[in-house]
Amino acid sequence: MHKQLPKRWRFSQAITPYLFLLPALTILGLTVFYPALQAFYFSLTRYDLISPPEWAGLENFQRLGGDIVFWQTLRNTLLYLVCVVPILVTVPLGLAILVNQRLRGIRWFRVAYYTPVIISMVVAGIAWKWLYADNGLLNQTLQLLGLTGIPWLTSPDWSIFSVMAVTVWKGLGYYMVIYLAGLQSIPEDLYEAAAIDGSDGIRKHWDITVPLMRPYLLLVGVISAISATKVFEEIYIMTQGGPLNSSKTIVYYVYERAFRDLEISYACTIGLVMFLIILALSVVRLGVQRLTGEGQPLS
Repeated sequence: MHKQLPKRWRFSQAITPYLFLLPALTILGLTVFYPALQAFYFSLTRYDLISPPEWAGLENFQRLGGDIVFWQTLRNTLLYLVCVVPILVTVPLGLAILVNQRLRGIRWFRVAYYTPVIISMVVAGIAWKWLYADNGLLNQTLQLLGLTGIPWLTSPDWSIFSVMAVTVWKGLGYYMVIYLAGLQSIPEDLYEAAAIDGSDGIRKHWDITVPLMRPYLLLVGVISAISATKVFEEIYIMTQGGPLNSSKTIVYYVYERAFRDLEISYACTIGLVMFLIILALSVVRLGVQRLTGEGQPLS
């Protein structure tokens, strides 16, 4: 039988893992937890960076309930999620299947698809803003085809969808690489066995690829949803939330209230509501994951 360790040694073994976690926990506490608690406190006050915080109770939340612009930005954010996330979950999987083929020069196609990811969003936003201009390349092409130019960024009906296109263009290569890593972990024997059973062509991907890629589909869905919820750079560079707040999202509205209007307490209130919405969505996602058994690693 093993000799029982002294009580002091057992305590040392029990506390050692927590000592390794302490530096990271300290950094998280200073950069995440403390600012979050401070933001919650400011949401219950009147604070504008000039005068000291003054207790206001639920005044900011009552104001939020009647803020038409906030509800419009909330609708825009949900619209962004509904339109962008399904595309970023499905289309990159198709691209990954294409670039996973054993063809000569296929690496150049991978580089071409991934290039938008490494381009700065500032540069990409300016370039796309030129393309979307009234006399830009897109409208000139439409005019050459005998069609009327489209006010991509100056019409309330088109602006947010034009920004969505940039978000999709920027993210396709990133999520393609995630899917590509998953595809390369699937044994070729499975596809050969499926071909013997008559599952070939596109059908083999439906029978084998999609079921085995469910953990990656879930991962991409979560990452793309988070990215779509906090989209900011595209809107700041291309539309400034206009016209008529048609492309303004919650994150951009928080930025306006905090740094343009210096309404720190009200901006913290909007951010808190956004945090609660994301938390609720995360809880729902975890519940669905447990019921379906998705998110398990590939065997």
